[in-house]
Amino acid sequence: MTDITRASNPLPSEVDVVVIGAGAAGIAAARRLMRPGLSVLVLEARERIGGRAWTLWAEGEGLDMGCGWLHSADDNVLAGRVEAEGLTLDKTPPPWRTQAFNHETTPADQDAFRGAFDAFDQRVSEAAARGEDRPASDFFDPDSAWNARMDAISGALNGAKFAEVSSLDYDAYGDTGVNWRVREGYGRLIARLGEAVARITVTDCAVRRIDRSGPVLRLETSRGELTARAVILTTPNSLIATEVVRIDPPVPALLEATAGVPLGLASKVHMTVRGAGDFQPDTQLWTRTDTAQTGGYHLRPFGRPMIEAYFGADLAWGLEAQGPAALFDFALSELVAALGSDMKRRLEPVATTGWGVDPWSRGAYSHALPGHAADRARLRVAIEDRIFLAGEATAPVYYGTAHGAWMEGWRAADATLTALGLDPRRHDGDSEA
Repeated sequence: MTDITRASNPLPSEVDVVVIGAGAAGIAAARRLMRPGLSVLVLEARERIGGRAWTLWAEGEGLDMGCGWLHSADDNVLAGRVEAEGLTLDKTPPPWRTQAFNHETTPADQDAFRGAFDAFDQRVSEAAARGEDRPASDFFDPDSAWNARMDAISGALNGAKFAEVSSLDYDAYGDTGVNWRVREGYGRLIARLGEAVARITVTDCAVRRIDRSGPVLRLETSRGELTARAVILTTPNSLIATEVVRIDPPVPALLEATAGVPLGLASKVHMTVRGAGDFQPDTQLWTRTDTAQTGGYHLRPFGRPMIEAYFGADLAWGLEAQGPAALFDFALSELVAALGSDMKRRLEPVATTGWGVDPWSRGAYSHALPGHAADRARLRVAIEDRIFLAGEATAPVYYGTAHGAWMEGWRAADATLTALGLDPRRHDGDSEA
């Protein structure tokens, strides 16, 4: 298996369309745009493609450091591409609604928790139907014993606690309940799909400024300047809101919208475990019920002798700020407390994520703040019909997912073709087929 890690393509002085960012949205947009007579260039700040879809090869396995699940797989535009790219589609159901060893909870407790969460979801849905855009935590049952656990799970779902999540936006998320995986890694799939646009991709090329003051767009990059008729901007909202990628003159409405849909954080620790036979494959363990400051542990994913720890929200931000060792130390402390002191000698760290401290992401995936559910739609409004945004944050239903980003890349590409006077229905490039 090969990945694109660095392109040595020269930077031209002018092109028709520049796609900024070679994550799922950028790759999708570039594939869609490829047609005779249209010059397209993809600029990626990292030395690899894929963005927040990244599979690390370690311990003889593909470990997903970012997205790992084909969510809503029966309605996921990428699911049908897995086997076509020579990869393995795994349909083992996720373990999220289970609790390994019935740790700290009896089966009756687990049923009570699921009932409490379902009732919370129903209250949020009813409020959303009334158009209410409030902190989702407003719909907690104040007498429930499960609110802390629900906030811990919100860290995994949203990258933030429910108090920071718009009830209207949370309810808008599309979930068919079907979730599959790529055995070799979801990031591996995105990298394979990116090979189709390798010849027009320049990595290690950060775009610093988009000057829109003239008849053509002028881009200032770490490798020099160039001009374009149109730009598709697929960088995370965090980079736009803080003007790491600056649009000049600024667009206040855009800056406000990106601030309203910030990136939350979810962090992972992949660990090997000795004596893995003690654990049933593909099971889930939450170690505590009394606090949101706890992690979820996927035991033996794909049957591997490994554990994947998952931390979200302010817990993840705090641990990442302390460095990679802090994430493993926290996971170790929780698993020792839950499963016994011998876990100290059984666990070894393999890989730790750091999306919050990564300068090109500054978070994991987006959530709308209370009162800001409408900002996702504002992000999809083109600037002068020549700067188009796309990514998981602009997805109205499948936000926070790679396939949502992919679909938004298509949308932005089609809007760009229309703006350039070309017919987007002519699929010289990528199509849904």
